[in-house]
Parts: sequence; C-alpha cells; structure tokens
Amino acid sequence: MTFKAIAVNPAQPAEFIAIQHPLLTPGEHDLLVEVRAASVNPVDTKVHAGAQKNGLTQPRILGWDASAIVRAVGSQVRGFAPGDEVYYAGDITRAGSNAEFQLIDARITGHKPKTLDWASAAAIPLTALTAWEGLFERLQIDTAPEGKTLLIIGGAGGVGSLAIPLAKLRSKVKVIATASRPDSAQWCRDRGADAVVNYHNLADELAAIGLNHVDYIFCLNDTDGHWDNIGKVIAPQGHICTIVENAQPLSMEQLKLKSAALHWELMYTRSMFNTPDMARQGEILNAVASLLDEGKLSSSLSETLQGLSVETLMHAHQRVLAGHMRGKVVMVY
Repeated sequence: MTFKAIAVNPAQPAEFIAIQHPLLTPGEHDLLVEVRAASVNPVDTKVHAGAQKNGLTQPRILGWDASAIVRAVGSQVRGFAPGDEVYYAGDITRAGSNAEFQLIDARITGHKPKTLDWASAAAIPLTALTAWEGLFERLQIDTAPEGKTLLIIGGAGGVGSLAIPLAKLRSKVKVIATASRPDSAQWCRDRGADAVVNYHNLADELAAIGLNHVDYIFCLNDTDGHWDNIGKVIAPQGHICTIVENAQPLSMEQLKLKSAALHWELMYTRSMFNTPDMARQGEILNAVASLLDEGKLSSSLSETLQGLSVETLMHAHQRVLAGHMRGKVVMVY
C-alpha cells in the first residue's frame, strides 16, 4: 500500500512534487497516523530554503504541525490506541506531515483538544510548545513576582499569538507585545496583551507607557534586527529568550554590563537529541489541550486552505514567506 505526499523535488528543489510513498510500520515508540490537517510554519520555509541551497538526493516531505487519527501503535506505546485523535509538532529529522500518513513518536504527541476541529487543532502544537518552553522553561516567568514585565517581540505571529495568553494565564507579569500595523496591534490586544508598542521606536514607545526597561524579552523574529534595542531595553539582571537564529555575530557588551542572561529555544531539541525528558512535550500538549477545551485559550488559526496538493502547499509557503501573517495558515486534507 502507498499513500500520497507532497515533497521537495530533488531535481528542482525550489519546487514541490506529488509522490506515492510506501506505508511504513511503526517503530516501538511510534504512532502511525492518518493526517487530517497540517499547518505551515517558518521552519517549513527555512528547511525548504536549505534544500534549495544544499540540494537533495531524494524527495523530502516537509510539514510538522498536524492533527491526525491514530491507525496503529508501536510495541512500547502507552496511552494511545487506534482511533484516537491526536495533535503534534513532529520531529525535524523525520518525514513530515505534508502527507496522508505519517510516523510520529508517541512521546511528543498529545491528545487533540475535543472542542477544536482538525484545522484549529493543527494550528496549535509547534507554536504552543515553543511558547510554553520559552516562557516557562527558559525564562521561567511563572516564578516571577507581580510587577515584572515581559516584552514579546512579534506578538501577532504564530508563537506570539499563544505566548501572550499563556503568559497571562500562568504568570503575574505585565505583557507588552510589539506590532507595527493597526490590525496586528488589535490582534495582540484581543489575545490579552496589556500594552502594544511599535518595534520601530522601541525605547521611545516603552518610555511612553512608563517603562525604561523590561525584565524579560521573548524575541520571536529577526534577532539581528532587534538586537541593539534588546540590549538597550533589557533590565539589569534581566532574561532574554530568542527563537530566531542570528545571521551575524551578536555583540554581548550590553548583556555583560547588565549581567543579563540569553536563552535559546528550539522546540525540536528534545526529539532531535532524544533527551531523557522527551515525553515532557506530550505532557505540555495535553495541558494546552485542557486549556483550549476549558475555553481559557483559543486557536491561532487565521487561514484555512483545502486539499493536499502542490498548489495549496506553495500558497501556504508564500503566505508565510510574505512575513505578514497573523496567526497560522493550515491545510485541511
């Protein structure tokens, strides 16, 4: 038996092609799932760009965020059975979710929120895990006393759309988000931001709301472009977390003078290195599902495309590459 997938074309890596892929048998920790919806994230476009730069010897199936139905389970899997509805962000080292079927490690998989449809659920996992790990495991804002401030750079994007409400739900910090357009600023306010500032004049914008510095910074886009301002506005002994790799060396002078800490967050670290706490991601996804089902959190879905095809995948990539997304774009199969 084979299944349909959309993959990067090794002959022309700038293009996608439809392929037929053999159905695989789950490993001991794996779920074989039938994918119902998948979202497209900046990581998809970055991996695609890497393939265009470095070349491929065989088709590569991208896509990691997904919602799906379990069809078979591995011998060591616990807590899942055929027929279960799941959602997950996947493993960047394995074949992705731009396919009708996929193998996914059960330890990094959560039970799909019962109140969400396939598209709304597929918009959640990668951004929720990134936001949760960045806020609570790197910055540890959940232990911050009242009166501390968190600046989220890129509040209207996929991660920011969940980082804002998660910070409000699970900490006492004041949340300030950046946005440059009126619709993006309103999106941030709707998701719970206490204040919204324009990143083009960050220090002045913060001063206008009575802040000379912030205690925590969560940088969700263009680390290089924002770095000087980050160094200026971070508080002495403050904490910075970024999810975006830098293209140029980052000056550490301001951070050294302020004894400020820099943290990196890559959601794929646990699965990539098979860390002992890898199952923590499944636990986080289940916790997020509970918040969604209780109505305390909402999906960041903003655009739904229909069908698994070269055309829909290309359109989704173009939407992300344009850099103006509010929330997430999802393809329903």
